[in-house]
Amino acid sequence: MERGVARWSIETGCEDCPHGGCEQGCGRVPEYVRQALLRSHGPVRLRPQGEPPRTAVVMRALREAFPALPPETARALADELAGPGLTGTLVEMEHLAGRLRARSVTVVVEPLGARGMRRRVG
Repeated sequence: MERGVARWSIETGCEDCPHGGCEQGCGRVPEYVRQALLRSHGPVRLRPQGEPPRTAVVMRALREAFPALPPETARALADELAGPGLTGTLVEMEHLAGRLRARSVTVVVEPLGARGMRRRVG
């Protein structure tokens, strides 16, 4: 993250020749890059610790962290956070955790096995 915007890059190589490449960008991370991150590093879970946060506070933090998120999706994700927690890449969950902590919501980010994957956030 740089000034609240995701910056990403991915390197590729050919198994049959010495050629490779690099692709990079900023903003919304392409799904194939996100999946590569999840395969390489595994998913993490973001969950509240202590008193459950108010839904409106979580929805505001979600919309700040991911401005393109529709309100109905933000509501569903806020409900999911209150239950089993949200899962995603470390960068996604730490970015959202920072927004929640700025609103005095105590959260933890912890490693999660691949079986725990749910939906994309962001």
